[in-house]
Amino acid sequence: MQDLLQQIGDFLNIGWDIGNWTLTVRMIIYCIVLIVFAFLFTRYITGWLLNDLKEKDLLEEGERKKIRSILRTIVGLAVSIGLLKILNLDYTLYTWERDLGDIEFHLSLVCIAFMVFKFAQLLDWIVARILIDRYFATRSERELNRKAEVVSKPKDDKSVVNKTVQYVVYLVASILILKSFSLDIDFHRLEGGGHLTFSNILQALLTLLIARLIVWFATNLVFYNYYQKNGIEQGTQYAINQIFKYIVYVIAILLALSNSLYFDLDIILGGAAALMVGIGLGLQSVFSDLVSGLILLFERTVDVGDVVEVGGIVGTITKIGIRTSVVQVRDNTSIIVPNTKFTTDNVINWSHNDDKVRFKVNIGVAYGSDTVLVKEKLLKVAEENPDVLQRPAPLVRFVDFADSSLNFELHIWSRNFIRIEDVKSDIRFQIDSEFRKNNIEIPFPQRVIWRGESSSGEGGMD
Repeated sequence: MQDLLQQIGDFLNIGWDIGNWTLTVRMIIYCIVLIVFAFLFTRYITGWLLNDLKEKDLLEEGERKKIRSILRTIVGLAVSIGLLKILNLDYTLYTWERDLGDIEFHLSLVCIAFMVFKFAQLLDWIVARILIDRYFATRSERELNRKAEVVSKPKDDKSVVNKTVQYVVYLVASILILKSFSLDIDFHRLEGGGHLTFSNILQALLTLLIARLIVWFATNLVFYNYYQKNGIEQGTQYAINQIFKYIVYVIAILLALSNSLYFDLDIILGGAAALMVGIGLGLQSVFSDLVSGLILLFERTVDVGDVVEVGGIVGTITKIGIRTSVVQVRDNTSIIVPNTKFTTDNVINWSHNDDKVRFKVNIGVAYGSDTVLVKEKLLKVAEENPDVLQRPAPLVRFVDFADSSLNFELHIWSRNFIRIEDVKSDIRFQIDSEFRKNNIEIPFPQRVIWRGESSSGEGGMD
């Protein structure tokens, strides 16, 4: 048995010299095994697994071809690295001389770098296609049947998340390559002995991007499901999301500055204190708006979706920012309102406690009109209008005996806050039509000027 093993070993060590390079039987066998294994692995993954995903409608034909191409490239690069190592062909392409030690760039290093980025491309596709696409498809189905109103999302929400995932994946790949192969560039040597490197800057960016993903996944998955189960109103959802976003971003910025860029937090906090003093003295209005924005988010005296009247402007609040808020008025234009307007001025919130408001339409009829008939026709007009609620019921109030008319008020309840002037206009049209049919006169002011006779017996007009 020992002789057999010796013979096999001698056979495997048989070699052929080709210049300065030697090819042995052992190398050939290892190369064949590696290639066969890679071929079988590729056939299994690209054949059975991808076809199974396609049959389950998780992959389209174009996507299947794309994934197959990525997998074959990864396997091909892995095989190339293995062949270079087995055949001792991993030549040095370039030597980078530096103070921290020389770095040699081999052929295998280039292949490994390309393979890492291909893995990043594959991971990017898995997250974007399987997780994010499936989430948006599921959310669209739920929103068709949902009863609770949720905070509106931007139309490009999906593309923004996909791009953020791409940035995160490729930043991680870049940092791994820089760290693993000692390719980092030193920009500055710190007093404590550390180094500010290119990878530190990438890590700071990565921290901010991860914070962005955390905010998105928390508000769209965790909080969203909670809102749906508990029927949380739109304004409350927006306030919770905004406060959570501010907290996460502040923590991410502090981590990026301290852990990645090696900033001293004591200096940052001291500078922030000085900055706050400067803001308080020189930028009082801006600082007031910032504080007012936080007050609005915590107190929620006004919420996103509320119909408000502030400064003579009536509109729907579509966004409450940290300094300003956006109010969409009746002509579909947006007005940027400083947050201090909501905390210092008198604000009428039409939808703060309820989703319906009472409005009135003033009417005057001529003296001698049948007031009972007037009341009947006014109530009829109100009941026939689709934007007027029947509970609470409309009512007619006899206001006054004026100089030229009997004055009435038609009080109606409606949920159509923004278009209420159009509703009133329709009601006035219908009132005029009903009054004409029933010979109810709507008077206009008349003045008769009389001048008494003069001493000569002649009269006239002034």
